Amino acid sequence: MSPQPQAAVGAAVPRVDARLRVTGQAKYAADHNPDGVVHAVIVDSSVGRGRITGIDTRAAEAQKGVLKVISHLNAPELPPVEGQFPPGKPLQPFQDDRIRFFGQPVAVVVAATLETAQHAASLVKVSYDAQHPATDLAAADPAGEPETYARGDADEALDSAAVRLDMTYRTARNHHNAMELAGLVARWDGDKLTLWEKSQATQYTAFGMSGALGMPPDDIHVISPYIGGAFGNAFSVWPHSVIAAIAAREVKRPVKLTLTRRQLYFGVGYRPAYEYELSLGSNRRGRLAASAHDARAETSRYETHIEDVLVPGRMLYSTPNVRQAYRHVPLDVNTPTWMRGPGYSSGAFPVESAMDELAHELGLDPIELRLRNEPADDESTNLPFSTRRLRECYRVGAREFGWQRRRPKPRSRREGDWLIGMGMAAGVYDTLRSESRTSVRLDADGTALLQAATADMGAGTATSMTQLAADALGLPMRRVTFRLGDSRLPPAAGHFGSQTMASVGSSVQDGCDKVRRQAIELAVGDEESPLHGVDPADIVVRGGRLHVKVDPARGETYQRLLARNNRTHLEAMGSYAGAPESARFSFYAYAATFAEVAVDARLGLVRVRRMVGVYDAGRIISPRLADSQALGAMTGGIGQALLEQTVTDHRDGRIVNANLADYLVPTHADIPELKAIYIEGEDFEADPIGVKGLGEIVLVGVAPAIANAVFNATGRRIRELPIKPEALL
Repeated sequence: MSPQPQAAVGAAVPRVDARLRVTGQAKYAADHNPDGVVHAVIVDSSVGRGRITGIDTRAAEAQKGVLKVISHLNAPELPPVEGQFPPGKPLQPFQDDRIRFFGQPVAVVVAATLETAQHAASLVKVSYDAQHPATDLAAADPAGEPETYARGDADEALDSAAVRLDMTYRTARNHHNAMELAGLVARWDGDKLTLWEKSQATQYTAFGMSGALGMPPDDIHVISPYIGGAFGNAFSVWPHSVIAAIAAREVKRPVKLTLTRRQLYFGVGYRPAYEYELSLGSNRRGRLAASAHDARAETSRYETHIEDVLVPGRMLYSTPNVRQAYRHVPLDVNTPTWMRGPGYSSGAFPVESAMDELAHELGLDPIELRLRNEPADDESTNLPFSTRRLRECYRVGAREFGWQRRRPKPRSRREGDWLIGMGMAAGVYDTLRSESRTSVRLDADGTALLQAATADMGAGTATSMTQLAADALGLPMRRVTFRLGDSRLPPAAGHFGSQTMASVGSSVQDGCDKVRRQAIELAVGDEESPLHGVDPADIVVRGGRLHVKVDPARGETYQRLLARNNRTHLEAMGSYAGAPESARFSFYAYAATFAEVAVDARLGLVRVRRMVGVYDAGRIISPRLADSQALGAMTGGIGQALLEQTVTDHRDGRIVNANLADYLVPTHADIPELKAIYIEGEDFEADPIGVKGLGEIVLVGVAPAIANAVFNATGRRIRELPIKPEALL
C-alpha cells in the first residue's frame, strides 16, 4: 500500500495530556481515595545492622484512630521468593528480626488519618542488638568471582605500548529524587488486589507483587496512568508496596502509603557508587592498542545489582586488546537500582575522561583521537553496526558549538577571575526492544482508541504514540486517544531502558496499519463506494478521508464507509515481537556532548556556561518531546558532574543528606544555554518504525564532557564525581 502522509510525526506538537497535568486533573497514585481509605506510615530502623530485641507498640495502639500496628511479631508469613532483577532474595518486610540496612522498615502503623498514623509511628519504641555496618565501598572487599570479558592480550599490549596511562575514577551514589514521592493505594476485593501504584511497568509490578504475596498475577490489578518522574526507581517492587498490600488485607480497608522524601533514600534504589581502575595503551599516533578495566560497585548483601558499566569500554573504540572485570561489593545497604543512563553513564565517565587525558598526552585534539579509533564493526560481538553516525555527531557538534575556538593549552583562556574551558565526550547506549501489543479500535464516528499496558513517567508516551497512530490511520491527533498505565491492557514494554518508542510504537504502527487496511479493503469491495475496484495500493487516508493518492477528489470518510456498511467499528491487535534472539547487527544510539565551563580561580566554583548535544537516535517521532528529554538529561548530567552525592555516615549507615536541602540538584540558576541536535536517519534494522530510543543516551557523556572542560579551564584532571571546589584549589 502507498506510504501514509506524515503530518503528526516529526511535528512539534504539545503534549496531549498537558492541560490535565497543569490543571491538576491528572490523578497520580496517591491522589486516589477509594471509599474507606485509611493511612499507613512506616517505622524505620535506626541502626544499620543487627537484630530487633523488642518492639513496644502500646502507646501507638492507644491512640484514637489507630487500627493496627504490624511488625515481624504479628505480620502474616509471606512465601519464599527469589529475585530476578536483580538476582538474590528481595527484602520481604516483617519476616524476621534482622536489620540489613539503616532505614529498613520494622513496623507500619495504620490509622484513620495520616496525622494520626504519623504521630502513632513516632510512639513505636524499638530496641536493637546493633552491630557495626559495612557501608564504605572503598573499605570493603568484593564477593565471589568477578564478571569478566577479554579479547587479545591486554596486559602484554599495555606493557609494550609506547604510551600508557593508569587511572582510577570514582563516582558517588546518586538518588533519583523525582517530584512524585513513591506511594500507592492498595485495596482488596475478596482475593483480588487493586493497586494504584507509581509504576514504570504495571504488568511487571503485578508479576512482582504476585511473587511477594503468593497469588496469581492475574488477580492483581495495577493502575498507573500518570507518573510524576521516576528515572528508574519506579520499576522494581519495593518493600513499601508489599507493606501496603499486607496492611490493607489485615485491616480490611483500602490503605494509602506514601514514603517521605527522607524515606526515599533507603526505601527505593539508587545509582550505585563505583570505583573504576582504567589503563590505556596506544602508539604515538593515538591508535589504541589495549585497555584494562576493573570496576567495583556497591550492592546490598541480599541482592546483587548488575548493570552494563563495562560496555562502553569494550565497543566504543577500536581496541584489539581488552581486559575487563566487574566486582560486586556487598554492603549493609538497601539494593541499588537503575537510574537514567544506567551503567553506561557511570562507565562513560572513566572511558571518556581517559580518552581526553590520552589526547592531551599525545598533543591531539580530543575529537581527532576519537576519529582515529572509530571501529568498523562492533569488536565486542564481531557484528556490524546497524547504524553508527558518531562521526557526523562530532562534525555537527564541533561546528554548532564552535569547537575551533577551543584553546588546547589548559588555563590559557581567562575572563577576570574566571578560567574558561571547553570539553567534549562521546556517549553510547544499547537499543533495547521488547515484545509489545496494542489494541486499536476505529469507531464509526471517526475516532480511534488505542490501548497498551505501557507507562509514561514524564517523557510523553501518550503524545508520541498518538502522533504515530494519527498518521498511520490518517486522522487528526485530536481524534485519537491512547490509553496506558493499566496492567489489564494488552501486554507491552514498560517505560525504561529507552525501549518504549521502539517496542510499543512498533505495535501501534502494526495495529493501525491493520485497521487502515481493513477500511481500504472494505471500501474497495463496496459497490457503493467511490473507491470500489481501486487498487488498494493506490489509496491513502488523510484527515479521516480515504482517497486515491493521485486523485484526492475520489474518496470518502471513515464515517460514511462504516455507516453504509453497518459497522460500529473496526479493530485489530497490533503486535511487535521484540529483538530477535539471534542478532545480525549491533544496535546502539550515540551522542556527542560539548560543554563550556567557567571556573572561579580563587574559589574553585564551576559554572557550566553552555552545552550542545548531538544524537544519533534514529527517527525522531516528536521533536518537542525529544528536546524535553535531551535538555532534561543535560540538566541531570550537570547534577551528576557538579552537585549530586549521597553521603553516608559509615558509623551507623545513616544517610546524612536525605533531603532536598542537603542533597543538591540543579536549579534554574545552574542551567545555562542548552541545545540539542538530532542527526537525520532511521534504523529500520532495529525496528519497523526506525527509532533507537532517546531517553537514556542523552545523559551518557554529559558528566565527562563537563569534567574535560574543567581540565581545559584549570589544568586539574578530574577523576571523581561530583567535582568539588577543593579539588580545584
